[in-house]
Amino acid sequence: MNKSVLSIFLFTSLIACKNETKEELTAITYPETKKIDHIDTYFGTEVKDPYRWLEDDRSPETEAWVKSQNETTFEYLSQIPFREDLEKRLSKLWNYERVTAPFIEGDYTYFSKNNGLQNQSVVYRKKGEEPAEVFLDPNTFSDDGTTSLDALSFSKNGKILAYSISEGGSDWRKVIIIDIETKKPIEDTLIDVKFTQISWYKNEGFYYSSYDKPEGSELSAKTDQHKVYYHKLGTKQSEDQLIYGGKPEEKHRYIYAHVTRDNRYLILTPRISTSGNKLLIKDLSQPDSPFVSILEEANSDSNIIANKGTTLFIATNLEAPNRRVVKVDASNPTPENWVDVIAETEHVLSPSKGSGYLFAHYMIDALSKVKQYDFEGNLIRDIELPGLGSVGGFSGKEEADILYYSFTNYNTPTSIYSIDPKTGETKLYWKPQIDFNSANYESHQVFYNSKDGTKVPMMITYKKGLELNGKNPTILYGYGGFNISLTPSFSVTHAVWMEQGGILAVPNLRGGGEYGRDWHDAGIQLKKQNVFDDFITAGEYLIANRYTSSDYLALRGGSNGGLLVGAVMTQRPDLAKVALPAVGVLDMLRYHTFTAGAGWAYDYGTADQSKEMFEYLKGYSPVHNVKKGVSYPATLITTGDHDDRVVPAHSFKFAAELQDKQTSEHPTLIRIETNAGHGAGTPINKTIEQYADIFGFTLFNMGYKSLPSE
Repeated sequence: MNKSVLSIFLFTSLIACKNETKEELTAITYPETKKIDHIDTYFGTEVKDPYRWLEDDRSPETEAWVKSQNETTFEYLSQIPFREDLEKRLSKLWNYERVTAPFIEGDYTYFSKNNGLQNQSVVYRKKGEEPAEVFLDPNTFSDDGTTSLDALSFSKNGKILAYSISEGGSDWRKVIIIDIETKKPIEDTLIDVKFTQISWYKNEGFYYSSYDKPEGSELSAKTDQHKVYYHKLGTKQSEDQLIYGGKPEEKHRYIYAHVTRDNRYLILTPRISTSGNKLLIKDLSQPDSPFVSILEEANSDSNIIANKGTTLFIATNLEAPNRRVVKVDASNPTPENWVDVIAETEHVLSPSKGSGYLFAHYMIDALSKVKQYDFEGNLIRDIELPGLGSVGGFSGKEEADILYYSFTNYNTPTSIYSIDPKTGETKLYWKPQIDFNSANYESHQVFYNSKDGTKVPMMITYKKGLELNGKNPTILYGYGGFNISLTPSFSVTHAVWMEQGGILAVPNLRGGGEYGRDWHDAGIQLKKQNVFDDFITAGEYLIANRYTSSDYLALRGGSNGGLLVGAVMTQRPDLAKVALPAVGVLDMLRYHTFTAGAGWAYDYGTADQSKEMFEYLKGYSPVHNVKKGVSYPATLITTGDHDDRVVPAHSFKFAAELQDKQTSEHPTLIRIETNAGHGAGTPINKTIEQYADIFGFTLFNMGYKSLPSE
């Protein structure tokens, strides 16, 4: 029988519930998803793609499918008896004031603040001792709160602001230019801007990056030729000067442009993928000067973090997988002339600058340590941090007397500290007043051996006194890709999960950046299975040590982490009770044909590059590895209908495959947020609703009829 028309009757009497009530859920009847006879051929191998039509994300047919899937999903979710209780608790806990560190531009000090449940944080400013006033309120940008503020960039004198906005979660941006005194636009809005910095040259104009507007669907059409433009104030966008990019023989998928603080140099970092960049500079003090190549090959991640006159300071992993800081004169800037300022160590380095100093932020088993240096490479001091966790900041202008940094971990809400760089004195600047007692929770790090013996760290956080009896609801969250490190940080959603007696477990999988370039490269392309093995073994560790069991384990991850969940649940459907892939890359044979997806090839490889790579990708691609006759976990797929980074077709196809082939009573649902994208800028009200659904679905399918905390 075709599962898309199979009614699955779920009786609470069939579930190990905490209540004896035996109420019956309304049957799930999955919407019919038609199949078409579409076949692609790779190196002589035919691959069926029966749901190719779902890639047309703006067709009336796909729109109708989305509507019917959402109706089915929300009908199911509305019957979870404690879903509203979760939403109320999320709303209550989220309702606390949050602020950012202040920064100075021109005559004003700026900061952002959210009163609690505002959909978007508001930008405030103050002059001297005057009361703060609202400067920009993104909550007024749209009626439903789905237009968000992306970035602020002030002219060098602080009198003009260019800020970018995202509408409906899209990666495409608009740039609005205003006079900071009147707060009024001073010229037309720039449109169709994507993956960009806004970097000012003096007070005359700014550099930005974008792609040509794609033909066809703006959501899914391929965009892989990035270009840098210069916008001079007072001119139309159509007159903007093309600075770099656009040559067919030099296809750069990401190019970022940055002007040094002294207006001396324009820096470009052309990339053909998400890892590795070329490095170019142009001397803006010399009219019509050419670009000078510092790095001609995109075989390292290197960027200029500062300059003092003609001396450039570069952070790089060239011949230093854990990164170092070097200096070189701009007149002869190639690597053979580099001199170490901060040498590579056994720990991964992320440097910042402020107040005339360099701050070396190290990750030690994904935990932060910070050292302060002068620009000659002399150690000034080790920064005493508030505890074990993650810090961010230590950056600012050279003339700043005070710098700021944030501190957080999985059970400590983010606080902001100030530091006097001359003395090293640190003070608490701001601490949140939140209805969550960190002292009631504990977080510790364990190490386990993956399938091939590699030692992998994992942070496990839960309520103190929790009995390790194998019955604790547990979320195993992972990412494992793109050199991204998962370091400890607080979130309201995880706090609510732990309040229910839940465990949060976060392993630092290969493919991430926690141990430098070698750790990243151990989880890419033909080594991608290492990432999945690390995740699977993390789940097995939690089960073996009685933190949880398969009946109480949920797998969760987003984007590349959505791929992780999709791959693991299809390889080991017995591992967990619930699977929660969010905005996932799930069709590994087609991902590179959408938007900027081809830029992910460093991590994934593509099905076109070789027969070996095609077979490897097909071997784990979630869409292509759903099999009939297999009982998969209860699955709630989440995506946004305006996601133009990982297009929703990935999730659509995966849902269709699972609904067609799933053989157990476990529900297989997809929740498609409308007027939403990949996640950034999502209004708080939508986020709260989404997590009430995710946690409600998870706990209900683990057997709970009421919240565990009740």
